Amino acid sequence: MAGLATTFGSGAMTNSNNDITDAACILAIGSNTTETHPVIGFNVKKAVRHGTKLIVANPRRIGLVRFADIWLRQKPGSDVALLMAITKVILDDGLHDSAFIQQRCENFDTFKQSLDNIDLASAENITGVPRNQIIEAARMYARNSPASILYAMGITQHSHGTDNVMAIANLAMLTGNIGKPGSGVNPLRGQNNVQGACDMGSLPDVCSGYQKVTDPAIKEKFKAAWGIDLPSDTGLAITEMFDAILQGKIKALYLIGENPVLSDPDASHVREALSNLEFFVAQDIFMNETAELAHVVLPGTSFAEKDGTFTNTERRVQRVRKAIEPTGNSRADWLITCQIAQRMKAKGFDFEHPSQIMDEIAELTPSYGGISYKRLERGGLQWPCPTTEHPGTQILHTQQFARGKGRFMPLEYKPPAELPDDDYPLILTTGRSLFQYHTGTMSRKVAGLNLFKGEEEVEINPQDAERLALKDGDRVRVVSRRGHVTAGVKITDASSPGVVFMTFHFAESPTNILTNPVLDPVSRIPELKVCSVRIEKV
Repeated sequence: MAGLATTFGSGAMTNSNNDITDAACILAIGSNTTETHPVIGFNVKKAVRHGTKLIVANPRRIGLVRFADIWLRQKPGSDVALLMAITKVILDDGLHDSAFIQQRCENFDTFKQSLDNIDLASAENITGVPRNQIIEAARMYARNSPASILYAMGITQHSHGTDNVMAIANLAMLTGNIGKPGSGVNPLRGQNNVQGACDMGSLPDVCSGYQKVTDPAIKEKFKAAWGIDLPSDTGLAITEMFDAILQGKIKALYLIGENPVLSDPDASHVREALSNLEFFVAQDIFMNETAELAHVVLPGTSFAEKDGTFTNTERRVQRVRKAIEPTGNSRADWLITCQIAQRMKAKGFDFEHPSQIMDEIAELTPSYGGISYKRLERGGLQWPCPTTEHPGTQILHTQQFARGKGRFMPLEYKPPAELPDDDYPLILTTGRSLFQYHTGTMSRKVAGLNLFKGEEEVEINPQDAERLALKDGDRVRVVSRRGHVTAGVKITDASSPGVVFMTFHFAESPTNILTNPVLDPVSRIPELKVCSVRIEKV
């Protein structure tokens, strides 16, 4: 997450999964942890059973609420206002860690002054959270150290997601909850190798290990290794690529392991853009809705059919070992890429095994410098692991931050880009189900999972359902400014009044036709978590 990188160096967990059980207090915000990260959710529940205080900040009544000491039910998109109010209470009560701030941080006085305009009455009005709950949560977090913050895409997928992350970083630094067991700022990654993909430069502004493409020294380093000039400019985020396609700036696309027709916002726009490409290659293990638009489909292999590594949410690099031979004409992704490059007469793609690729990664990526397949045979290693003698790093920033001193960032609450009005009076927020995964490319092929959840439902609060004369099972049309989808009704108080919830697992009800593609100006992540809709009975 680009916002966190300013202070902490990368958008990775500062601590480890098992470290969660050492926390005296856990703040879980913007994360339905037990459904989207069930292993970590188990650790949270284990910690609570052993006395850890739990604060859950979420617009929905998620599973963790049953275990929480405090549930802050903020309005979608109001996280910055909530976090700044909590920070203000801690400062006013003198519960901040003055020694940590003085020794390890900067810009504190400016940050402190920026909170002068924060008052609990305004925070209550913006967030919908009663001021007494804000005060109670602030004191609980500050007085129970070490404290850990867990967050996920409920924080980042906003038009102000970077501000959300900065507010979390401010709160952790204010209380000295960085660099020690049981503490930290811990973003929970959305898929099994998202962390590894980011580490390897699958972002538009960095090479592997978050080495900036705009840094002349980094450019020269890779030029010497690869014998080619690298661009000095940053590239486009995926959501920006679709506009560029329609503007004629991108004419060909090679897509690997992604299904943006279901997963990206304003999905009709995505489909239109992909249909306008002169040449479109999709590479995946199953045919999906996006691959159906491709000129060429290349069959990749699943985790069980190839050797490689995954880097999980706690920065742990782990071996993936081939259990069966590739099915049919499928090939490992790395091999397909190399064979295409060889046919294009590119040099440096004559690898015979992924272990050789890892050796090159270690050579060019300081944080992976000490990682090899030989070492990984003895178990996973957490980066940074700069040398072959280094044991890996369980906790980041124990002595100092990646940038030296942690910088407090003054913030200002900004509302979501789209708010309810007379035409679209409800807020739609999106998420995942425990029983399906992402766009369903894999999980919907499992009959047992389909028995638990086999079609899309729109979750509606009983008050809204009564006003709209709806009952469980009714079919409705959910309409936004970008399109409409149909789904069945599920009446539940898991959704607060004025807020409806849908997943994006089902092609028959492609929820992301509705969502807003407006981007955070820094991270360029779209606002998938908040858009305005209306509901019409079919």
